[in-house]
Amino acid sequence: MQNFSDGGPLDAAVKRLERATAMLQQRLANRVHEAGAVAGGAFDQDRAHLAAELDAARARERELMAAGADASAALGRAIEDIRAALGQD
Repeated sequence: MQNFSDGGPLDAAVKRLERATAMLQQRLANRVHEAGAVAGGAFDQDRAHLAAELDAARARERELMAAGADASAALGRAIEDIRAALGQD
């Protein structure tokens, strides 16, 4: 029976397989890292875009609230003018 630790062809094949497996694992780890960086960058861009849209929506909301308050005040003044014209207090 042959001893496989003596550097025979089977031992060399096992070592080549181990090196190939290690290289494959390293390449896979690199790909996963790269994909994560790309996905993270896209997530950050989406988040920044959504934050900008939210800021714009809030600004528009403030404008609409101010316009509503102005319209309500104008309507109140118009009601008072109509009542005064009709002689009502």
